[in-house]
Amino acid sequence: MKKLLFSIAFGAALILASGALTAFAQPAGEPAFAIVIENIPQGRIFIWQDEKQFQIGNVLVPVGSVNDNGFTASMWGKNSSVVATAVNAIHIKVANNAETGRGVIFSVLPKEFLNFDPTKYRSYFAENASVFTDIPAGTGIFGGGFAPLVGSRVEVAQVLPEEMRGIIEFGVLTQEYGEGNLSAASQPRFLPSDFIPKEGDAFVIRVYAPNEPDYIEFENRFGGLIRMKHLGEEPRVIGQVLKPVAGVGRFEGTVYARVGRIRANHPGVICVSTSPIGEIGGFQILPRGHAMSPEMTLARTLTQWMVVGPVNALSPSVEGEPPLFSGHIFPSYIPLLSEAPELADISAANRLLGRFYVLAKMKGRDRWGPLPHVTGRDDTALIDLEAIRIYFPLTLGATIRGRI
Repeated sequence: MKKLLFSIAFGAALILASGALTAFAQPAGEPAFAIVIENIPQGRIFIWQDEKQFQIGNVLVPVGSVNDNGFTASMWGKNSSVVATAVNAIHIKVANNAETGRGVIFSVLPKEFLNFDPTKYRSYFAENASVFTDIPAGTGIFGGGFAPLVGSRVEVAQVLPEEMRGIIEFGVLTQEYGEGNLSAASQPRFLPSDFIPKEGDAFVIRVYAPNEPDYIEFENRFGGLIRMKHLGEEPRVIGQVLKPVAGVGRFEGTVYARVGRIRANHPGVICVSTSPIGEIGGFQILPRGHAMSPEMTLARTLTQWMVVGPVNALSPSVEGEPPLFSGHIFPSYIPLLSEAPELADISAANRLLGRFYVLAKMKGRDRWGPLPHVTGRDDTALIDLEAIRIYFPLTLGATIRGRI
């Protein structure tokens, strides 16, 4: 069986791309890890980090098509990149649909979303725009310490299915790579604008560790300031609140996220859970432009959404822009050892330091504390919310990095 050599050197793909996506900017920060998904039945899903790899799950049903009418905010994401990261899905953008302006996407989904027998997937495969995995929602690549960031670049190696069933070995495609070792089509490359996934592809999602702040604080009032603080620096103003949040709603996916955890991030939303695992409830933060989308009328008329904008009202809206809507915020909760014995190699310190958490400052209280525990829809549950802070993890990919 011919061995396949993929590049996991994070700069190599820029050479291999050969114009497939010349406008794609190099992500900020240091390489953290890569997620590799073998798009075949029982294909491996594994993490490549610090020259080591470990399997985190399997593909139950491979993806065989794209959704050419993705969610509205996908239009603001980069091509050939992760355009949404959540406890219940990862969405990957190929390009924008020229007719609708929306993203052409395909998805990676946790096992909870598989509603048919995977051994009989053939009848479903041709119109399937999702990779179905055996990874539970809220774990692994779905917010369990190895979630990608919005903007994480995605590459594909197009190989034959029979070749994929062998061992995929990773190496640096430099002097180790010789003519005849790997066909040109099998080299990892950016997704072309007309890309249609097929069985036998392997997807590589490259995740970089950005210079994360300590926290971002939102004053929950009309005209409230949004401040970002880095270690050893004074907080600086990065935006303003145009509409405060006062209620909690039934946002899909919060059933898989704990209270005060990030449920999802994409170019047009930050979703925060206020409900425990197994129950639904949370609120969302939207940029100004997306809040004015035709389908987002409720965000302007109900209380479950905070709307934010730039400091200067004349500046462009911030859809798809860091730090709120790209490259920084992602679901991350590494469970305790008793909840995830398969992650026994991750230290207790890393489990705690690798978590996002959202704290609240309630009116009449001097101290920051947990968000109120609220499930279902309650239009006034957060009426006394004075401010929130999103505290960032000190680790990425369950490895101590940078500041400690």
